[in-house]
Amino acid sequence: MNSLSREIRPVGPISATIRPPGSKSLTNRALLCAALADGQSHIGNALVSDDTRYMIGALRALGLRVHEDAGGTEITVTGCDGRFPCDAADLFVGDSGTAMRFLTAALTVGEGRYTVDGDERMRERPIGDLIDGLRQLGADVSARDGNYPPVTVCADGVPGGECSIDGRTSSQFISAVLMASPYAKGDVTVRVANGLVSAPYVAMTRRVMADYGVTVEEPEQHTYHIAAGQRYRARHYAVEPDASAASYWFGAAAITGGSVRVEGIGSASVQGDVAFVDLLRQMGCEVRQGDDWTEVTGRALRGIVADMADISDTAMTLVAVALFAHSTTTIRGIANVRVKESDRIAAVVTEARKLGARVDELPDGMIIHPAPLHGAVIETYDDHRVAMSFAVVGLRLPGVVLTNPGCVAKTYPTFFDELARFGA
Repeated sequence: MNSLSREIRPVGPISATIRPPGSKSLTNRALLCAALADGQSHIGNALVSDDTRYMIGALRALGLRVHEDAGGTEITVTGCDGRFPCDAADLFVGDSGTAMRFLTAALTVGEGRYTVDGDERMRERPIGDLIDGLRQLGADVSARDGNYPPVTVCADGVPGGECSIDGRTSSQFISAVLMASPYAKGDVTVRVANGLVSAPYVAMTRRVMADYGVTVEEPEQHTYHIAAGQRYRARHYAVEPDASAASYWFGAAAITGGSVRVEGIGSASVQGDVAFVDLLRQMGCEVRQGDDWTEVTGRALRGIVADMADISDTAMTLVAVALFAHSTTTIRGIANVRVKESDRIAAVVTEARKLGARVDELPDGMIIHPAPLHGAVIETYDDHRVAMSFAVVGLRLPGVVLTNPGCVAKTYPTFFDELARFGA
């Protein structure tokens, strides 16, 4: 085993209380709203990760003052009131989808010429639906081949009006337009076409915008209206622990037959991914929950049929759990994850089969059948969620070795430190 791989050692039933780091999704939304606000905002319990570093770096490149304390978990942002200080900048956001989409929309409301680019994988991830929506509102924005980064924004304000955005690829396109819309010159109406994947993330966006003082109305399902003249107000904002990250610990409890309590995430959470525990309950786990905590205790696991369109970031965690169920599990509704950091359906099917699993690949998901399992070297595809999901498998199955485990730094840099607490 070389320095670019890591073996996960099986452990007995886990018994732990854990508080995951702050939510990536909430941190980057709060950063953007704070940047557009007038005045100084403080963001507490912010996530320190590659994705948030790219967002912070881009804001600084745009001339904003962003100060970090407590190792980066406490952030002070001096907002620009919708007018970025620099009227020209070339921004690099690595493989941060939120930074790419949110900044592309936000840059259109000011004045200047900007480019937003990313790494090789980001250049393969489509953004055409967002570009089309922004153009319908009067923005001058373009992308390579009309659909891929780098993106060029020639900003002179956004007139406003109505736009229709296809909701099948990413809810981040809708969130990006919503967060920029208060600074358009007129009212903005966003209509979502062809359904909406990860719909709870749009609800999260509306909640963050409301916390910063902007109201998004929903006159009918998946139609959103932002009245002109609203502005974000600087504030203190506390970021919830990350519910997607918590799914790995809930999965660990399910797989090992242990009990894990996650603090800071409960029935009052603004994050849709907390619903992952409802699927574990269907599989036989015991789930207890308060307003700001959730506890999962593992029991004998049975297969289920799950449409995970709303919580697709946790689908790979469910695959990890399903490998140990005594009946078949079917996961559907996650075609959009094929254009994430990797083609996550193909990646998970390929790697699970290395373990001896019987997995059928579907266009929008997979079917996992009970089968004898064995250890294997798992390719992580430089995808943090692939790495963490198969690390959970290794808590029960001997011989699981992960290549490039450092990719977890994208959203959860301390993940393996947490695993080490349990001797894994």
